[in-house]
Amino acid sequence: MLRSSSPDSPIKSPNGTLGPDLIAGLTAAAVVLPKAMAYATVAGLPVSVGFYTAFVPMVVYALLGTSRVLSVSSTTTLAILTAGELALVVPDGDPARLITATATLTALTGLLLIIASALRLGFVANFISSPVLTGFKAGIGLVIVLDQIPKLFGLHFAKEGFFRDILSLLQHFPETSAITALVGAVAVVLLLLMERAWPHSPAPLAVVAGAIAASWLFALSTRGVSIVGHIPQALPSLTLPTIDLVEKLLPGAIGIALMSFTETIAAGRAFAAPPEPPIRANRELVATGLANLSGAFFGAMPAGGGTSQTAVVRAVGGRTQKASMVTAAVSLATMLVLAPLLGLLPQAALAAIVIVYSVGLIKPAEFTSIRKVRRMEFRWALAAFLGVLVFGTLQGIVVAIVLSLVGLSSQAANPRIHVIGRKRGHDTLRPLSDRHPDDETFQGLLIVRPEGRLFFVNAQMVADRIRELVIQRKPDVLMLDLSRVFDIEYSALQMLMESERSLAEQGVMLWLAGLNPDVLDYIRASGSIERLQGERMFSSVRTGIDQYQSSHIQKKLQPEGGIVE
Repeated sequence: MLRSSSPDSPIKSPNGTLGPDLIAGLTAAAVVLPKAMAYATVAGLPVSVGFYTAFVPMVVYALLGTSRVLSVSSTTTLAILTAGELALVVPDGDPARLITATATLTALTGLLLIIASALRLGFVANFISSPVLTGFKAGIGLVIVLDQIPKLFGLHFAKEGFFRDILSLLQHFPETSAITALVGAVAVVLLLLMERAWPHSPAPLAVVAGAIAASWLFALSTRGVSIVGHIPQALPSLTLPTIDLVEKLLPGAIGIALMSFTETIAAGRAFAAPPEPPIRANRELVATGLANLSGAFFGAMPAGGGTSQTAVVRAVGGRTQKASMVTAAVSLATMLVLAPLLGLLPQAALAAIVIVYSVGLIKPAEFTSIRKVRRMEFRWALAAFLGVLVFGTLQGIVVAIVLSLVGLSSQAANPRIHVIGRKRGHDTLRPLSDRHPDDETFQGLLIVRPEGRLFFVNAQMVADRIRELVIQRKPDVLMLDLSRVFDIEYSALQMLMESERSLAEQGVMLWLAGLNPDVLDYIRASGSIERLQGERMFSSVRTGIDQYQSSHIQKKLQPEGGIVE
């Protein structure tokens, strides 16, 4: 059943050949596996956990996901969030308890995603706006870089928060291990050079291989260079979550589940080719949920769709989820064959990989672009960035969501309201602005166009703004162009009728134009249609203008240049 041969099946190759996916899977493995090891260290877990995460969740998503190329394993964001949660429940770093806590956290993440799918909450992925996500990821990137710098220099000190860690780093810097710093510096330089010359290359694999060779040849572990150490040469063992930690880990699991789904959806949509089936949000919730839930029982940390690894799959010609199956198979082979060799890897080389690929989360150009277009959204991005640094990673998610919702509420509560004029000599209606000073209006007629949904939050503000325009321009007729209003709530309907009565007392007649069918039905259902029946409702603004110009209710009207006061 999972391997359906229907056109939308994620595992079916469009041309029936394995070649392109085999190459893509092998290339992706060369990128994914070193990163998986590195991300496990970010989370404070053994590197073997990275392999487990690049195996079980990847296979489960390949069978169930709607993206044909998305590669699912650990990511930088999920790794640092996991680290924060595990540090809360296992402050002493006890290995056995750490593995149990990881299984519990991953299982909770999976269950939450599955529950969200049952509740049809796929739309929640859009709760974090793009500018806020830009700021959040930049903050995460900076936190990860600072977290890894001590490993790059062979330093050891307790982590107490971003700004305190900066002071600790400066205080301990004289204790730098020169040979460790040399290993880290060489790894960073090689990664940067290879990525610049050959984007999406297996640069991490080359650096890992070189670092292992250097560690063996020069016996770096005896010279004060910290290495990965023992890695079990076996399949992942069964790990059971514990009920005891659910209450403590649940808040963090909610944040991790949200970020896992957000990253998965973003990466899936970014690399979806036009001929391929669309990414289905609720199906993705099930796929990532089961991927995490399954992985939890085999020692995996929380997983989600990775942008960089998916980019590799697409760049080298991957076409289906067979590429992910190949990557998972390489991960399995690595666990069974190469584990002892990987134990020689210097921690500084892993830190270099984390740093180089986490710096990509910090994108000053995006901040600049946001600022050029919308200063308000730039402030949101900046606030999300600072929220991560000041309050922490998990709290940073809360800050990001709150900022996004505040931004949405602010926009909904302050809809645009335009005074409409006509381009001189044409039949074009458009908002009056300083860019078109020659546009004409009509003496005694004020045309106002609100935009968006009119509901209890913004009804009073819209009414007050329109009242100001009426006082300023003193029209005989106020025509509301509702063509851009897609919904009108009961409170707004009540406000509309109250405004109509108030305008009538001032000698101003209210006309309505351009109502869409839903809004018209709501007005009819309210009984307000009787007050506006006759020649006061029009299918379009142009029809209303024609009616106004041809009537002699008060006096003959002709278009005049400029806005008549």
